[in-house]
Amino acid sequence: MNNDHHVILRVISKMLIPVIVMFAFYTQFHGEYGPGGGFQAGIIFAVGVILYALVFGVPSAMRAVPPVFTRALAAIGVLLYSGVGYWALLQGGNYLEYQALFQEPPGEHKGQHVGIILIELGVLFAVAGAMLTIFYAFAGRVAEIRDKDW
Repeated sequence: MNNDHHVILRVISKMLIPVIVMFAFYTQFHGEYGPGGGFQAGIIFAVGVILYALVFGVPSAMRAVPPVFTRALAAIGVLLYSGVGYWALLQGGNYLEYQALFQEPPGEHKGQHVGIILIELGVLFAVAGAMLTIFYAFAGRVAEIRDKDW
């Protein structure tokens, strides 16, 4: 007989985690039309991984999303954000001036749309990577909760 007395918690978590991650991407890609964006999406995505770590254990979460990946994700996010700004500078505009990203006829806003999407994606990567890196750093400081302490 299986001695897992947290089976309901594990089953419900397995159903919730994909929904949480999907909501993070919804928040990301609808952030320019309503409430949301990269910061909120990054936090929501990190919450999905943190829930996994709390239910299945931090070592299991570190195997699924390694700490080296979270640090790289944060760095890539910062590089993407700043890269859009430098791209605008190279095109002759100001730092993070989205209209300068593409040479386009007046009245078109392709640069505005592409710039916002790339900036928000950079924020998503940076926030999710930073939050998971911080969680892993704190989670590694204490022993895991024993079953009798639940």
